[in-house]
Amino acid sequence: MSAPRGAGPLRVLLAGGGTAGHVNPLLALADELRSRDAATEIVVLGTAEGLEQRLVPQRGYELATIPRVPFPRRPDAAALRFPRAFTRAVGLTGEAIARVDADVVVGFGGYVATPAYRAAARAGLPVVIHEQNVRAGLANRLGARRAAVVALTFAETSLTARRGRTVHTGLPLRPALADLARRRVDAQQSAAARREAAARLGLDADRPVLLVTGGSLGAQRINEALAGTAADLTKAGVQVLHAAGRGKDDAVRPAAEAAGSDYHLVPYLDAIEDAYACADLVVGRSGAGTVGEQAALGLPGVYVPLPIGNGEQRLNVRGLERAGGALVVDDAALTPAWLREHVLPLVADTDRLAAMGAAARTTGIADGAARLADLVRDAAGRATTTTATSDDAAGTTDSTTDTDPQE
Repeated sequence: MSAPRGAGPLRVLLAGGGTAGHVNPLLALADELRSRDAATEIVVLGTAEGLEQRLVPQRGYELATIPRVPFPRRPDAAALRFPRAFTRAVGLTGEAIARVDADVVVGFGGYVATPAYRAAARAGLPVVIHEQNVRAGLANRLGARRAAVVALTFAETSLTARRGRTVHTGLPLRPALADLARRRVDAQQSAAARREAAARLGLDADRPVLLVTGGSLGAQRINEALAGTAADLTKAGVQVLHAAGRGKDDAVRPAAEAAGSDYHLVPYLDAIEDAYACADLVVGRSGAGTVGEQAALGLPGVYVPLPIGNGEQRLNVRGLERAGGALVVDDAALTPAWLREHVLPLVADTDRLAAMGAAARTTGIADGAARLADLVRDAAGRATTTTATSDDAAGTTDSTTDTDPQE
């Protein structure tokens, strides 16, 4: 016999997947909920094709998969198949909800979120939404219409829950990153973290480190620009740690080898927290996860927004840029000449980097996972541990008008 809702260990369905932008904050929340109560029952809803297929079981959580059902964008054969496919996805989600006997459904957007929101409505369950981007995606815009609360990575996101409750929680960080964020606030602990990480990565903690990353898939424009500047950077005494992307590092390798042993080229960084602990400056894209992590850590960055999609990467970094914690350059403008003019002097300017890092930290939130966990437990009728002393500290805003911004 099922326990009544609001009693016993928390039971939750977490819905999100496809990209690291959905999977990483989902897993950070799962870890936070389990750290509070090891008896918490968690099922993750995802697809068989996304990153969650590997990452969720690795982290010790049960994964329930449903078909990937994109919303149709035009009247074609896929649009004709959509109603039946979506109904099936909702049914399978309902089975996952019943299996864990969920108290609450938490959605992070993406293909699996909309079926999760629909199934939750059928089961009469509260929904908590976390939106990563400044410009909310379609799934979360639809789900917000009945959500108990919407949590935001960025305060400027325009997305309102049914009851008008929107909370600026920031990005839920993995435990290793949250711990690093805490250590970086203290100068001695930050220096110790840098030395420890540098030893693991084969870097000299006493010399400047430039971290370059285009995400798990890499970024051709960033790779090409860095290849054209590799020798200039190392001649200036800069150590470069460049994650070029799996299968994309070969194109950079000749320039990296010519630049000498201070140019560390890897396809991927498994322990990004070590790279962050060592970095004086980061060059990369401005996905919500990247911006949220680096702001929470107080890391200055040079951001190159992805020039495709709906423009969300440019919006994600706008607040950080205004605060003074970021330089932003258009993808087409990122050239070896631009890097020589802007990045080469910046990475050696310790005073300016310190000012940028302090500015970045004013926009970041290090305890986003704890804040989101409080909202989830509250929606499920469980006691919470308050992580902010006031609504202002938690970033709570109230609205009586439901909004549905256009994509």
